[in-house]
Amino acid sequence: MSLCFPSRFNWSELIPLRLWGRTLGLQTENSQFLLEGMPFRIFGGSMHYFRVPREYWEDRMLKMKACGLNTLTTYVPWNLHEQERGKFDFSQNLDLEAFLSLAAKNGLWVILRPGPYICSEWDLGGLPSWLLQDPEMQLRTTYKGFTEAVDAYFDHLMPVVVPLQYKKGGPIIAVQVENEYGSYAKDPNYMSYVKMALLNRGIVELLMTSDNKNGLSFGLVEGAGETGQPKMVMEYWTGWFDNWGGPHYVFDADEMVNTVASILKLGASINLYMFHGGTNFGFMNGALEADEYKSDVTSYDYDAVLTEAGDYTSKFFKLRQLFSMIIGQPLPLPPMIESKASYGAILLHQYISLWDVLPSLLQPIKSEFPINMENLHLNDSSGQSYGYVLYETVIFGGGHLHSRDHVRDRAQVRSRGQLRLLVENRGRVNYGLALNEQRKGLIGDVFLNKTPLRNFKIYSLEMKPGFMKSLRHTAGWSAVPDYFVGPAFFRGRLWIEHQPQDTFLKLQGWEKGVVFVNGQNLGRYWKIGPQETLYLPGPWLWKGSNEIVIFEERTAGRIIQSVDIPYLGRTQYVD
Repeated sequence: MSLCFPSRFNWSELIPLRLWGRTLGLQTENSQFLLEGMPFRIFGGSMHYFRVPREYWEDRMLKMKACGLNTLTTYVPWNLHEQERGKFDFSQNLDLEAFLSLAAKNGLWVILRPGPYICSEWDLGGLPSWLLQDPEMQLRTTYKGFTEAVDAYFDHLMPVVVPLQYKKGGPIIAVQVENEYGSYAKDPNYMSYVKMALLNRGIVELLMTSDNKNGLSFGLVEGAGETGQPKMVMEYWTGWFDNWGGPHYVFDADEMVNTVASILKLGASINLYMFHGGTNFGFMNGALEADEYKSDVTSYDYDAVLTEAGDYTSKFFKLRQLFSMIIGQPLPLPPMIESKASYGAILLHQYISLWDVLPSLLQPIKSEFPINMENLHLNDSSGQSYGYVLYETVIFGGGHLHSRDHVRDRAQVRSRGQLRLLVENRGRVNYGLALNEQRKGLIGDVFLNKTPLRNFKIYSLEMKPGFMKSLRHTAGWSAVPDYFVGPAFFRGRLWIEHQPQDTFLKLQGWEKGVVFVNGQNLGRYWKIGPQETLYLPGPWLWKGSNEIVIFEERTAGRIIQSVDIPYLGRTQYVD
């Protein structure tokens, strides 16, 4: 391949953590970026700290450098940092300051995408579900209830990131205003509001917007460069995400690299989305609402440049070759790959039915009417965000049960004089115009023979760490019978002799549910696929005994397999 590239700024002389001479920051002039007045090309890659175990952040950054990239882009998920209204968390895997400082240490610039909306195939596009307690809520607009919540969040977020800006000696060279607003565009004043919310709290670096071709004209705001002038592809998709019941999407590596080469040949900057996808751990996957509702799988492998577990792909080596040709100097050697373990079969030897757990661990909420998940009086009045809700009521006689489309998203029905509806939130839609309609649980009446049911006992099953800890010590666990239909919790032990390594859990013979290892929620499994293995990071395992708990909604197996190779499902190549 013979390529003629415009001259570039040799960023090796101006890496993060070197402060002197920093006055101009990233600027735009005609069709190019300038850093300290010199031509600069952004060779970026997306990686989200909240999708990658903290212990692996640096490994993924070193691989980014070894590929030839100079910039890391990340979203900031509001719904993790403020899970309950007014309670903020920037600790452990949410330590954004540590993540950005680590990027600087490893010689990477940062483009920060703080939202408040991030899309990202993440539940409700990163917006906290407690916003939906307000029946009049208008997300992503200048509606007072929304802007007041954003202001309170930014008041806590911005002091974390402001000191890490380029002009203050940090790695942040640009900040994105909201995300893809052109495809939403419900309020012409909204983008100006978000821009001023950033500026008023001390953001001094270059502001950007990001939109697809159709949304460019609607998502702009004065004073923020759209990714198009200078030429920049803010999201060049290296792969695609998967939905339950669909295929595993794969992009051809040669085709992808040829397109990247043609973009760079034009002198443009680029951001690879994703460089490393990671995992939608817990209940954090988003969903699509097109012709029908489709929830995203747990894996966010994305067929990206690095796999879900951080391994190299052919895309990595082809891109490394391309970037090294452009840069014209040796790239760092790619770090060694962590070996994966196959721990074999794990017997789930004990179980406890959900019905046996209820009296001892959960206090029901009593209500004449069904209450949706977000409006349950829980979590310091922030409602329930994720997981399951059980609705119980007494019925007299049989007949025709009808939800009139008030179930969100999937209900398991049990009835013997007492009607039990176990409703699962499978993930809120993260993109499109349906954001305001993402309340979960029962969002209205359920009818028996045209009569609305009343007098409910409502049990919240968020399966938070505190609940899982209590479950461990509850009485009633017994040996697993030969045949059992859930919902129930099952548990077993994985014994590890040596230093724990990454592995993948294969749930053949199980139907649908959630896996917890040492209290960590690995995410959902479902026999309809495509995903057949769940990623279990080595740092979440201990030498010695490891507790595995599975919540199975219906048909349980007796064992799960720990394997050293992931299987993400039947492949469909994307043109």
